[in-house]
Amino acid sequence: INDNVDLALRGEIYTKGSWGISAHSSYVKRYKFRGSFDISFLTTISGDKGSPDYSKMQNFQVIWSHQQDAKANPALNFSASVNFATSGYSRNDLNSYYNQNFTENTKSSTVNATYRRPGSKWSFSATANIAQRSQDSTLAVSFPNLTVTMSQIAPFKRKKSVGGERWYEKIKLSYSGQFQNSLTAQQNVFFKKSLIKDWRNGMRHSVPVSATFSMFNYINISPSISMNDRMYTSKIRRQWDTQASREIQDTIHGFYNIFDFNTSLAFDTKVYGFYKPMKFLGDKVQMIRHVITPTLSFNWAPDFGNPMWKYYDFYEYTDQAGNNRRVDYSYFSHGIFGVPGRGKSGSLSFNLSNNLEMKVKDENDSTGSRKISLIENLSLSSSYNFAADSLRLSPLQTSIMLRLVKNFNLNLSATWDPYVYKLDANGSPRQVNRFRWQEGKGFYKLSSTGTSFSYTFNNDTFKRKKKEEKDTSGTDGEDDEPTEEDSFSNRAESRRRNKTGDNDESSDADGYAKWDCPWSLSVNYSVSYGYGEFDKVKMDYKGRWTQNLSFSGNIRPTKNWNFSFSASYNFDLKKIAYMNCSVSRDLHCFTMTASFVPMGPYKSYNFHIAVKSSLLKDLKYDKRSQGSNNIRWY
Repeated sequence: INDNVDLALRGEIYTKGSWGISAHSSYVKRYKFRGSFDISFLTTISGDKGSPDYSKMQNFQVIWSHQQDAKANPALNFSASVNFATSGYSRNDLNSYYNQNFTENTKSSTVNATYRRPGSKWSFSATANIAQRSQDSTLAVSFPNLTVTMSQIAPFKRKKSVGGERWYEKIKLSYSGQFQNSLTAQQNVFFKKSLIKDWRNGMRHSVPVSATFSMFNYINISPSISMNDRMYTSKIRRQWDTQASREIQDTIHGFYNIFDFNTSLAFDTKVYGFYKPMKFLGDKVQMIRHVITPTLSFNWAPDFGNPMWKYYDFYEYTDQAGNNRRVDYSYFSHGIFGVPGRGKSGSLSFNLSNNLEMKVKDENDSTGSRKISLIENLSLSSSYNFAADSLRLSPLQTSIMLRLVKNFNLNLSATWDPYVYKLDANGSPRQVNRFRWQEGKGFYKLSSTGTSFSYTFNNDTFKRKKKEEKDTSGTDGEDDEPTEEDSFSNRAESRRRNKTGDNDESSDADGYAKWDCPWSLSVNYSVSYGYGEFDKVKMDYKGRWTQNLSFSGNIRPTKNWNFSFSASYNFDLKKIAYMNCSVSRDLHCFTMTASFVPMGPYKSYNFHIAVKSSLLKDLKYDKRSQGSNNIRWY
């Protein structure tokens, strides 16, 4: 179109009536912004007219990406990442079968504008979010979302301080305000929803206030209070209809303020321990350091289920068996920001973090030594709720991080259950207020754990760093200096190689062309352990392991050939769940690609050859398999 915008229109048509059209455009304004958008529309016809399997579907997709240059406006930033498609688009687009987008079950889109006032602590942002789940055609739209924030300030700080810092000058506070409006519904009924009755909206204000003081120069004391205010435009009153024998709800519109707060007081410090190994163990290990960081905090919040707050209510009814029942509910359970919790909270939390390092001699290091991390972090945390009537002790949370190699850390977390389980009147397992050690089952039981890691192997993974070769035959350093004759010979050899193209980068020592075969293999693995079935004989849960494995890779045996693949393994079925392979060849002016799914319900292939020039990229030939997933394409 011009120097800043281009446009490409493409179409496809099939013999039995299916057709599609798409538009692609890229735009750029130097030092201002850049972006691109894709719009596609498909009409897919399956079967013959009049036959039972005849169907006609219409789907579309919108992809938009926009980035603003940081130099354009430092105060105002606008960005967009939109990926929206109707639920049947991927299943009816032929090209989707040969890329990873086919296995995506969710899509998300975000448009954001942020304004930061220069020299001010205030910032404003507006966001629109769309999340869609293709499995059941569910749309979750949140628009508009407005956020106002003020970074932390010290309101009592003196402008001209004289002497030391006063205690009240350490008090700091910040502010954040949010407005949200959202709706979650099926795609076919989304636009039929009422803006007032079905959309959820509300405002929230948060003001955290905190300070940090030092006691005895070793212990830090951090008191804090967090105040929250929610604003809703409706509340729901529930009652029992004796004639219909069911619960009925009545929505009352108005303006309602829901206020809550919580306070905390934390103590933390650091304890250092040093250990020097005994001499008979050698002098390789110089010192071992252990850093312990204990944290003790007390949290308190009142019971917002008390009738004085008017956040909760109840109704009573008589069931079919003649028993009196009571149902407690909140007026604002439908609120987008939730409702303050019921019950008084007064808990004592404990966290213990550990770090273990070792210092060893290293002649290659400039300092003569280097540090080795034995345990990067080992933490234990739990809490005890004094205000609860039962199950006061929370599960024990543990985590450990080990640095195995330079660029790889192993993270492992676990949850430990302190209570036993009994069967209720319905025969379902329920946690009871009795510790495991009281039943002779030990102190804790592992309830969940898991870890995940990913790693990429390539040509350089197994290569060892070559040490510089030095002459160790006993000659002096003066003999190692190149002579004038050697320098002349080296320059002559360099000129000869430059003329003939026989250099070290493209040829080996014998003058033959080097064979380079770049390759890479990425492995992603995750494993988790959790409760499975309940054993009614042992009155305990059985453990269950869950594993996920996916891998991808590529290899380039020659300059113009490239092979790539991606696959996932199902441990329950014990077989490959999905695999996609691709082979491409650079034909100088043309490019050729063959993609195929060799197994599974989407077994198919696709062959593509096209001109490499962007001006002639629509000059191409495609050949696809006739069937996929038992559906005939037209």
